[in-house]
Amino acid sequence: MKQRKTSWSTLIFGWVIITSIATTSAALASDKVVVAHRGASGYLPEHTIAAKAMAYAMGADYIEQDIVMTMDNQLVVLHDHHLDQVTNVQETFPGRQRSDGRYYVIDFTLEEIQSLRVTERYNIASHGKKAIFADRFPINKSRFSVHTLAEEIELIQGLNKSTGGNVGIYPEIKSPQFHLDEGKDISEAVLKTLKAYGYTDKTDKVFLQTFDYSDLKRIHDTLMPALGMQVKLVQLMENNKAYQWMVAEGGIDTVAKYADGIGPDINLIVSPFSKPEFLFTSSLVANAHAAGLAVHPYTFRKDSIAMPAYAESFEILLDIFFNQVGVDGVFTDFPDKAAIFLHNTPE
Repeated sequence: MKQRKTSWSTLIFGWVIITSIATTSAALASDKVVVAHRGASGYLPEHTIAAKAMAYAMGADYIEQDIVMTMDNQLVVLHDHHLDQVTNVQETFPGRQRSDGRYYVIDFTLEEIQSLRVTERYNIASHGKKAIFADRFPINKSRFSVHTLAEEIELIQGLNKSTGGNVGIYPEIKSPQFHLDEGKDISEAVLKTLKAYGYTDKTDKVFLQTFDYSDLKRIHDTLMPALGMQVKLVQLMENNKAYQWMVAEGGIDTVAKYADGIGPDINLIVSPFSKPEFLFTSSLVANAHAAGLAVHPYTFRKDSIAMPAYAESFEILLDIFFNQVGVDGVFTDFPDKAAIFLHNTPE
C-alpha cells in the first residue's frame, strides 16, 4: 500500500483536507493500547454497566467514561448532556424538555435519571425511534440504566481486584463550559472523584480528556495543582476549523505544554479521500510524537456505514493506524477485535 508524501492544505468545504506527509511504518509495540469507546458499545447499549463489563472481559486496556452532571450535582456516565437519544425520557417525563426540544441531564435529579431505561442510540424518525447502527443491540430490549462515575470506577477497580487485571479508566469531561454557564464546575468535581478513588499521578492508570482547550488548560494550570494532582491529560481534536490551529505549524508544541496526549478524529490522520492502494496521511502523528505526546485517535467501528472506503476490512484499518501510521492506541466500539489484532499480530 503506497503513501503519498505531501503537506497540509487549506480548509475546503468546511473540512480539513489532508494530503500527506512522510510517516514511517511502526511495528506493534507492547505498550499500544485499546480504549473501549463507551464500553463494548458495538455489542451493548453505550455507557451501560453491561457494556463496560463486556469491554473489560474482551481485553480492553482502558474503558472510556463520558461524564455529565445532574441537577443535584451527581456525576453520571452518558455520552453528552442530553437524555433524548439514549433513554425513554420523552415518555417518562413529558414536558420536561427545554425550548429547543431537548431533554438535558442537568434538569433532572439522579433519582429521576436512574428511573429511565437506557437503549441503543437512536434518531427520531417519522415512524418512531430508529437505531443509528441498525445491526447492533435492538432498541428497547432487556433493561439498562444510567449509572454514576463512582459506580463505574468501583466496577473496574473491583474487576481489577477479582481478576488480577490492571484495566485503566479514560474519563471525558463533556461540555465543561455549558456546565459552568449553568453554575456547575464539572471539571473540579471529576478531579475530586478521581482523587477519592486513588487516581492522582501520571503513573496511575488514567487519562483525562476533553475537547475544550481552555478548560483542559485550566485543569492543568489551576485545578490539578490546587488539588495536589497530576494525572495524564488528553486534548481531543475534531476535524473542523476550531482545531485547525492545533494541526498548523507549532500548534502541537503548544498543546504539549498542558497535555500528555491527543485524541484526534481519524480523518485528521488519514484522509477520507484515500484509496485502498493509495493512502494520504498527515504529519499529525509524527509531530505529536516529536512533541512527546501519545496519539489515541477515534472512532474505530466495523459497521459497514462507518468503515472508511480505503480500508477493505476492520483488521486492515487497524493495520493502517497501528503499523503504518504508528498511533499509540485507538478508541473502538469493538474492543475484542482490536485486542485480538494487537495480541495476534507479531511484532
